[in-house]
Amino acid sequence: MKILDKIGLTLFSAIVLVISVVLCTIIFGWIDVKIITDVLNNMLFSSSIATNIILAVLILLVLLAIKCIFFNSYSREELRNKEGILLENDNGKLLISRDTVENLTNTVVKSFESAESVMTKVEVDKDTNIKIFITLFVYPDAVIKDLTNKLQADVKEAVKKSLDLDVKEVNVRVKDISIKKEPVIKE
Repeated sequence: MKILDKIGLTLFSAIVLVISVVLCTIIFGWIDVKIITDVLNNMLFSSSIATNIILAVLILLVLLAIKCIFFNSYSREELRNKEGILLENDNGKLLISRDTVENLTNTVVKSFESAESVMTKVEVDKDTNIKIFITLFVYPDAVIKDLTNKLQADVKEAVKKSLDLDVKEVNVRVKDISIKKEPVIKE
């Protein structure tokens, strides 16, 4: 999060806190509404300097709100990392999308007979370290520890062989054990 976004969030939080406290004190009857209106009238209409300062702060807050709502604060490098891994050499650039790594991982997982279905998520950090998260459904005959160890090694090897990228982590989550469907024979 950039510094401008942090300032905007802090200012917004402070303003919401003040408004909430004032409204609560009015609702509980601890402060009369007339006192609040008198204070606002004195701040806004007592001197032109105070009015100009308040107007400048309000314009700044409106601009900050528009920036925070409509414009993201990702740098180009962060956007590239969200898209995938950018590799550069003397001949040019290559962008390997996260979808490519996910599809390659799914292909490796589907080659295992004891794995039924798979969901894959790939994260790439700013140092282009790849983390792969696999959510897996397995059949009852699967030896989960052996399956996941082999799966992790095979995924790392496939990504290295196909994409020439090193995978930092392959995290496997076995979500459920499925029931193997027996083929129905029609007579």
